[in-house]
Amino acid sequence: MDIEHSQPSHAKDASSDPHKTLILGMGASGRSVADYLSAQGEAFSLVDTRLKPHNLKEFQAAFPEAPCWLGPLDADLLASAERLIVSPGIPIQDPAIEYASAHGVEILGDIEIFCRAAKAPIIAITGSNAKSTVTSLVGAMAQAAGLNVGIGGNLGPTALSLLDEARDAYILELSSFQLETTFSLHARAASILNVSEDHMDRYADLIEYVFAKQRIYHHCQTAIINRGDKYSAPLHAHRAQHISFGLDLPEGQNYGLHHEATGTWLMRGREALIHTQDLSPALLGQHGALNALAALALAETLALPLATSLEVLTHFQGLDHRCQLVTEHQGVRWINDSKATNVGATLAAIEGIAPECKGRLWLILGGDGKQADFSPLIASISRHVHACALLGRDAPLFADLLTAAEVTHQSYTDLDAIVQDLAAKVQPNDWVLLSPACASLDMFAHFGERGRLFSEAVRTWVCPS
Repeated sequence: MDIEHSQPSHAKDASSDPHKTLILGMGASGRSVADYLSAQGEAFSLVDTRLKPHNLKEFQAAFPEAPCWLGPLDADLLASAERLIVSPGIPIQDPAIEYASAHGVEILGDIEIFCRAAKAPIIAITGSNAKSTVTSLVGAMAQAAGLNVGIGGNLGPTALSLLDEARDAYILELSSFQLETTFSLHARAASILNVSEDHMDRYADLIEYVFAKQRIYHHCQTAIINRGDKYSAPLHAHRAQHISFGLDLPEGQNYGLHHEATGTWLMRGREALIHTQDLSPALLGQHGALNALAALALAETLALPLATSLEVLTHFQGLDHRCQLVTEHQGVRWINDSKATNVGATLAAIEGIAPECKGRLWLILGGDGKQADFSPLIASISRHVHACALLGRDAPLFADLLTAAEVTHQSYTDLDAIVQDLAAKVQPNDWVLLSPACASLDMFAHFGERGRLFSEAVRTWVCPS
């Protein structure tokens, strides 16, 4: 692999000219594209905005013939190509990419490459929150029914790594960034589970973010809609069938909940499907029931046996760092929801968990808020949360809002200090919830590391062996 900084030469045969196709981004997405194109015998060049990508040597070993440019994007270089395959981590609003687009260069992403190659039906799932859980649920339902399915996308494995002629279906989690560069999805079923402010450092406002999400419905056969979220329904003229889900009693053959003296039932129309007490602990609270309903609606579009899908709901293990019970010790539950990287995710966790908590709820907040508005959290915190522990770069913003709302709070320097302090304060029936409403990159490598360190602190200070 040659490290380049000069203008590339041109050749007539695009498939053999590496300068005709530029892969932007040398992360997991870029690697999946490079692997796919290499297997197809197509040449390409590699571009990364970092001067020293951590996996540069890995790319050099795998693709020694591919020229490589590192550092700030060069507009003339990009405009000289025929197509740019842009990784989700690189904004397509970058001036160099916009310049290339204005000069007729095709801008696409790994999901578009995947959609052009995939032969089996695609179930496409997006949303500000819960998309990984619902994707995993639908995948588990399909596997339990005996289907050969590829499950991945934004949550991993990458979509292109799932391609297989033997697949019966693909279940994909898609981010707004991936949808921006996707044009040929044509999903069997698609869903925007919910929308709340997120990635405001990449979007001008909420509506621009919504429009990016809405791309998932383009040409889909069935739209799966959250009745409780106005942005979940297709905003453009759309002829697809609709199936809805929500927390209320459903009409027709849609999905919802029925509350009675003995508890709550998941419903399809007027048919009782499963009692919430029979759901897996990983589907705790209202948000867990909502995820189960969305998964059932999506599973219906693949004609999966209802009995099999309901059985999956009883033993679903859940995903790491998503309202995951770390331990219950001396009557106190410690819950790791580190994946809650935006306001909507934390709001859903509080509202879903609070009715189940018989004692006091303690909330750990903070990190990199990505320029989001935190104020929608305050009413819920005021109603349900006993006290907040604050951490990270945007802790002062939370402190100002909580002070105005007269909510007890304290700032800390690290997770270990938080857990040690709360362990001395909690009482039986209390719950401690790490649900930061923020990204983790101000202090941690990723939300997984944040969740792992929280869990380790709990094992150290709460239930040492």
